[in-house]
Amino acid sequence: MPLPDPVQKKKAKVFLAMHYGGEPLLLPNVWDVASARIVEEAGFPALATSSGGVAFSLGYPDGQRIHKDRMMAAVARIAQAVKAPVTADVESGYGNDPEAAVRTARAVIVSGAIGMNLEDATGDAERPLLDLSLQLEKIRAIRSIAVKLDVALVINARTDVYLLQAGAPSSRYDETIRRLSAYRDAGADCLFAPGLGDAATIKRLVADLKCPVNILAGPGSPSVPELSQLGVARVSLGSGTMRATLGHLRRITQELKTTGTYSALEDSPSYAEMNRIMERSQRLRSR
Repeated sequence: MPLPDPVQKKKAKVFLAMHYGGEPLLLPNVWDVASARIVEEAGFPALATSSGGVAFSLGYPDGQRIHKDRMMAAVARIAQAVKAPVTADVESGYGNDPEAAVRTARAVIVSGAIGMNLEDATGDAERPLLDLSLQLEKIRAIRSIAVKLDVALVINARTDVYLLQAGAPSSRYDETIRRLSAYRDAGADCLFAPGLGDAATIKRLVADLKCPVNILAGPGSPSVPELSQLGVARVSLGSGTMRATLGHLRRITQELKTTGTYSALEDSPSYAEMNRIMERSQRLRSR
């Protein structure tokens, strides 16, 4: 595989430092080059892909139903079209063994990305979470290959205890702490607990983990200033950004169908603006 260049290595270090900036790192997730360029033009210093957003845009359901190569091709197109650091959502690593995790981590680095989400969901309703010891092996293997390739690959280790409502409600906090603490000690840089939206529990989680924590935000979540007060280091929107875009498309089509008017198109970037934005990304890719 081609060795990472100095620019990519620097981006990885810069991205890691963003988790310690005092204010939450805000990541409105992207799913293709156009969405990535819009977010970058809005002034966000880093970008995160959404596995769901990418999968939906390519005609697949979320949940590791898309082939790894298709996902990584989309990540590569995004990473090559922007100047900002890009972190990739690679679901559970496209395989339930350390070797698969290493192959995926290599693919992330080859794509030009500098970070990766790794979740512990299995997709099996009977056994929703991967065995903890196996997940730790995967994280250690990813950290090992990143060290070998001399890239400070930022691992955002995720547990889906709350998202999948795994186990009894009374056990979920302790299981989340057990898993995320172990992920931290295995080499993860940031810890992610999607499905958690209660301010008091978030504050407790941040205090107990003593490590950067990522919260998945959406309607009903604490605001960014509130999350900042709770000590959250990173806020992402997941597939919500892509789904909201589709919701707007639905409103456009309903207006066209019912009233025959076009007001829902009014806030769109102009044709000339989109051409300008994409010309810049084309120049980056041709370098």
